[in-house]
Amino acid sequence: MDEKKKSKFLIRLASSIVLVAIVVSVGILGSSNVMLAFTGFISLVGMMEIMRVFKIHKSVIAPLGYIGVIALYACICCDRPDMIIFVAVAYLLLIMMIFVITFPKFSSNQMMGLFFGLFYVALMISYMYRIRLLENGKYYFFMVFLTAWGSDVFAYCVGLLIGKHKAFPKLSPKKTIEGCVGGVVGGALMPFLYTLILTNMGVLSFKSEYVLLMGGLAAILSQCGDLAASAIKRNYDVKDYGHLIPGHGGILDRFDSIIFVAPVMYYLLTILI
Repeated sequence: MDEKKKSKFLIRLASSIVLVAIVVSVGILGSSNVMLAFTGFISLVGMMEIMRVFKIHKSVIAPLGYIGVIALYACICCDRPDMIIFVAVAYLLLIMMIFVITFPKFSSNQMMGLFFGLFYVALMISYMYRIRLLENGKYYFFMVFLTAWGSDVFAYCVGLLIGKHKAFPKLSPKKTIEGCVGGVVGGALMPFLYTLILTNMGVLSFKSEYVLLMGGLAAILSQCGDLAASAIKRNYDVKDYGHLIPGHGGILDRFDSIIFVAPVMYYLLTILI
């Protein structure tokens, strides 16, 4: 490995360690309010990054995106899910009014991107906070990351070692069918081992078949989340969503799979566990 590649690897490794430490600290020590602040921060940064894709992050309409995120989290914080529809309608009406008033300064594509970002980023990420609010939520919170990041790591390792058949050659040339299968196995195995430890410690009791089912389904969606984020970047010729996490890119580059896993895991937990 040459010096340049070694340097990039070390930066990426250091960033990964710091990121894992933050997630573990928030999960173990953080109250529901800390979790709200954590997910709110990620959502605001993610909103900025998605607006960057549509080239409106420095425009006069950028504050509207942040206001939408704050309004959405206010509904969640006040336990008023019924108001989310009201926020969505008001947000859309405001976007369209600004579109008309400022026409032709912004394209319809940019305005739709502004609306899309609120749900793709803020609403989906907010499910991490909703998981934390569940009974024993501080334990379930880690299942989201173990599934998503476990799937990523296993997919990468299996694809690197034995991957031969391209899965999505036009969208992600490096992804293989073998890697995808490995990702599903890893995404199911990691939360299974985690819950097995908790069960043996007498902390909580889990049914193994339920955990494997949840992990497997969530791992499939995890890879869909990763590919969806890649598709958006390819459509708009963007390499990374941001530069907040050295060696990884932006929040959406690292949390793209979490965006899909968090809501799926929340509903599976409420139904099965």
